[in-house]
Amino acid sequence: MIGLLWPRKGVVFSARNGNTGAVLAQRVGIAATRRARAIGLLLHKALPEGEGLWIAPSRGVHTWGMRFTIDVVALDDGGRIVDLVATMKPWRMRLPRASCVGVLELPSGTIARSGTRLGDAIVFEIVRDDPYVTDDRAA
Repeated sequence: MIGLLWPRKGVVFSARNGNTGAVLAQRVGIAATRRARAIGLLLHKALPEGEGLWIAPSRGVHTWGMRFTIDVVALDDGGRIVDLVATMKPWRMRLPRASCVGVLELPSGTIARSGTRLGDAIVFEIVRDDPYVTDDRAA
């Protein structure tokens, strides 16, 4: 995932629905800087299955300039889903939600396949934390 901020080489996060156990993404990039949040997925041609982007802080998102659809999951500070959009098309905007602190962008269809619903809890987990592992996409 070019252009995304990874916490450091060797650290890989996943996102799982805490209510159903369904894995939403095995590999989650983090856009935590102003620059990374502004660019987001704009430089990508697609978001591969199993990958996602956590944008924080963020209260809403847009898909202006994007070339593909995404699923959008907005979370509060407890990790509960306060808003979700399945198959958000390019050139759309999702207005901010008051309790939203971050947004998880996922490949289109992830919400439907996982059975994820409003009010579910999303859990981020470290799936690999090895400072000696070189990850060519974690630069």
